[in-house]
Amino acid sequence: MNISNTFSISFWLKKSRKKKDGRFPIYVRIRCKGKNADISVHRSTFEERWCPILGKMDHRASESVVVNKYLDDIRAKLLECHRQLSAESNFITAQSIKLRFLGKDKVMLTLLDLLEYNRTYELPKLAKGTVKNYSSTETYLKRFISKKYRVPDIGLASIDYAFLIEFENYLRNCEPIKSFQTLNNNGIMKHMLRLKKLVTMAYKFDCIPKNPFNLYKVKMEDYDSAFLEEGEIKVLGQLEFEERGIELVRDLFLFACYTGLSYIEIKLLKPNGIVSGIDGELWIDVRRQKTKTEVKVPLLTKAKQILEKYKEFPKNGNVILPVYSNQKVNKYLKIIAQRANIDKHLTFHVARHTFATTITLMNDVPIETVSKLLGHTKLSTTQKYARVVEKKISKDMSHLKKMLDEEPQTVQRRKDGTTLRIIR
Repeated sequence: MNISNTFSISFWLKKSRKKKDGRFPIYVRIRCKGKNADISVHRSTFEERWCPILGKMDHRASESVVVNKYLDDIRAKLLECHRQLSAESNFITAQSIKLRFLGKDKVMLTLLDLLEYNRTYELPKLAKGTVKNYSSTETYLKRFISKKYRVPDIGLASIDYAFLIEFENYLRNCEPIKSFQTLNNNGIMKHMLRLKKLVTMAYKFDCIPKNPFNLYKVKMEDYDSAFLEEGEIKVLGQLEFEERGIELVRDLFLFACYTGLSYIEIKLLKPNGIVSGIDGELWIDVRRQKTKTEVKVPLLTKAKQILEKYKEFPKNGNVILPVYSNQKVNKYLKIIAQRANIDKHLTFHVARHTFATTITLMNDVPIETVSKLLGHTKLSTTQKYARVVEKKISKDMSHLKKMLDEEPQTVQRRKDGTTLRIIR
């Protein structure tokens, strides 16, 4: 029975599933917008008792009245599923009708459904820091729809290209969640990237007919991440502190500068993470918490000295280094920066950038090797550190210029009266 040019319901025998008694199972086929979805109706019959034209059992068969009534009920239920989905203004497919009929309907029909699904099934797979960022994006989304639509929730069908543009503009002009954390362009784009993951998930679940992010371009601005120069690292290493806690944080920071490990990787570093490498020396062998990629880093001498310093220091659990909370560490780093007269926003992540630039690239370690040491899955991620190469070129050329200026010169006079200056 056709109710539109794009939707139909038909019953058929699945002859590839013949039963031992010679019967064939009856299936219903939902066809919508050129795509099919089949459902077993848990009934069967012999081929000679089936009328393929009518999609029913021949009325002369003894059980035809009961079976045909059952098939009519199924047809009515499928039509009702189609009506419900139409009334909900959802994008209708053969699969969505099938799921509604089976009671396995979409887990997400509205934006709040999508956010709830993400919290329940996707966020537990992510790191705590990433989960916190999704929470901020959720807050901004709820504030946006409340202001724009004056309702607490909207259907997923409302999320189109215009929605994305309006949400971006809202982020550029709204009051930030935390007054001291203003939203810059890259912060806004990170919210848009998180929304993109959510909307793409809805698209994959067939909740929306197309992904509006196919038309939207995320525009990140290039920026130089802070890192310490060689002299600043030296000053940090020579500083003396009366407070043992601040001294510990300084040493942890320097350990990160010489290994490239992140805060959480140092916090979770266990004795089995220090192994004998291919050269017979000690190496760090761990997996990155963020990407789960394997990281192998040779232990430099100064990193070894820090490990030795805290060998007998009290620790919680089977870890190598005692590590405070991230909040406390960054609080102490501000104090350390002030005492070292370092005019930079010092966070623990600065140490990782320092390893990539000052410790490795500035000492002629190839960028491909640096990428492996950092555990990056893409070389392009590491290339943002290549700005240091330009600085090194400038430094090398300045040294060359100085050498040339200091070279003794010999002047020879040619026959035509011109002079030839020879550099030796």
